[in-house]
Amino acid sequence: MSLRLKDRVAVVTGGSRGIGREVALAFAKEGAKVCVNYLSSKEKAKEVIQEIELMGGEAIMIKADVSNRQEVERMFEEVMNKFSKIDILVNNAGIFYHGSVFNFDEEKLDAMWRVNVKGAIYCIHEAVKHMIKRRYGKIINISSTAAIGTASPETTLYAITKAAIITLTRRLAFELGEYGINVNAIAPSFVLTNMNIRGRGVEEIQQIIEKRKAVASLKRVTEPIDIANAAVFLASDESSLITGQVIVIDGGRIDYLTHSV
Repeated sequence: MSLRLKDRVAVVTGGSRGIGREVALAFAKEGAKVCVNYLSSKEKAKEVIQEIELMGGEAIMIKADVSNRQEVERMFEEVMNKFSKIDILVNNAGIFYHGSVFNFDEEKLDAMWRVNVKGAIYCIHEAVKHMIKRRYGKIINISSTAAIGTASPETTLYAITKAAIITLTRRLAFELGEYGINVNAIAPSFVLTNMNIRGRGVEEIQQIIEKRKAVASLKRVTEPIDIANAAVFLASDESSLITGQVIVIDGGRIDYLTHSV
């Protein structure tokens, strides 16, 4: 059976842990050469590289803060120096803080906007320079069901940043389509990753899991591999006529604020 991403070059931001880690590994299994971007989890990034190399794949790790435009420029220069092309970009790097319009930390609000929105824009700006020349590219933005309107308290400000990603996806699909570039988004439900459970005890984590299962039709919690599987499809030529779409992976959640389109 042929590999779906054979010889493709992929940049995965926030690729050392959680969703990004699973995406990087899934891409490598399908034959892609992967740039694993990280900010602080150097050892975790090394582990991802080692796993990819053990399966016979090729990967590099690059430390870069996606909210820093100069660091993003340097990262893409390094990728081009190593692999000479960029086929796939997965904008996965993101941060989450609780908060509402009644009670929020302005610095945290600014940080979410810089990483979640501007970080994606910076990475896309650099990637499309090379994609346009080859008239080929796959951009996959990781949004969230929060952007669509799940009934979860204290997530409004985060949801705004992820809603911006959905709008960005649709606008860029329109603007980049003539260059053969597909732009899509994945909107996961609550995913069992370190970002969502850090600082919580075992009992509290289990309570969260049961609560999330209760509002999912399939009675399952979304796992990173669920997102990775969708990302492989969107990165492959199987999705060549799909662009400007948002794939929701939520197990059939029923707790949306509205069902209007």
